[in-house]
Amino acid sequence: MKSQVSQKVDSNIMPINRTFSIAPMLDWTDKHYRYFARLMSSQTLLYTEMVTTGAILHGRGDYLGYNQEEHPLALQLGGSNPTDLAACAKLAAERGYDEVNLNVGCPSDRVQNGRFGACLMAEPELVAECVSAMKQVVDIPVTVKTRIGIDEQDSYEFLTQLIDTVHAAGCEEFTIHARKAWLQGLSPKENREIPPLDYERVYQLKRDYPRLNISINGGVKTLDECKTHLQQLDGVMVGREAYQNPYIIAEVDQQLCGIDAPILSRDEVLEKLLPYIEAHLKQGGRLNHISRHIIGLYQGEVGSRIWRRYISENAHKQGAGIEVITQARAAMDDIVSL
Repeated sequence: MKSQVSQKVDSNIMPINRTFSIAPMLDWTDKHYRYFARLMSSQTLLYTEMVTTGAILHGRGDYLGYNQEEHPLALQLGGSNPTDLAACAKLAAERGYDEVNLNVGCPSDRVQNGRFGACLMAEPELVAECVSAMKQVVDIPVTVKTRIGIDEQDSYEFLTQLIDTVHAAGCEEFTIHARKAWLQGLSPKENREIPPLDYERVYQLKRDYPRLNISINGGVKTLDECKTHLQQLDGVMVGREAYQNPYIIAEVDQQLCGIDAPILSRDEVLEKLLPYIEAHLKQGGRLNHISRHIIGLYQGEVGSRIWRRYISENAHKQGAGIEVITQARAAMDDIVSL
């Protein structure tokens, strides 16, 4: 297995395929999940969890670590201080990230208190200043992920003012979550479900800004839905479905990117993941650091409930090893043979 220590690589010289990406999701899209996802698709653009500039610049841990196999890989930053964002973008480029993405869409109270995330939609000039500061110190793409509006500021004109201002600062790639965010009164989870989706507004944005690369996010559950969006847009970003039903990723290269490559079965994906799990355990890691990400691998298959339950009940135990995974898979076969 390749070293898990991230170093600068030449991958960021190549253009990024933005057809399909997996959304940055706090506590979910860590390096173990991303490694797992990469086993199923060579083309999918992967994003880190959102990392704040404060954590990177002042935290004690390494918030930029990843596996080399994860490329193409984007770092999503949370922050609103142009100087700090530039410093973090430079570090990301030096570590070999293929893209830096600014979060202008997260509506949580904690994020708002730090003056970043969705509340930045109300300050397009500041977003532009942040983008400009980052672009001045890196050669990799600097992109923005945002919503279609916030609170009562949800007109198309409000959205295009943000796009115009940030594009003028040099941003060419935008991912639009096709819901507005309520900054007060709704939890982050509710903000992913309650505000209605408005795909047409994102389509209109692409029609009005044909030279920009526009990807859509929000409520997408199948590759057929992705194909529908791709008739209008440059890319589709999938969030919860790619985590809870990860095998959706296995046909992305073939169905969406035109890659002539064999589609791995679920068992083949698991077999490829086992050496990675073993290496993690040998380094002192715990099984549930990785196993929690693969609970949905067999979703919809006979015995999937047994798989989920066995892992949930055993992977967190002290000293749990690779046998928990193999026994969970064997338990599925036992159900099938009854």
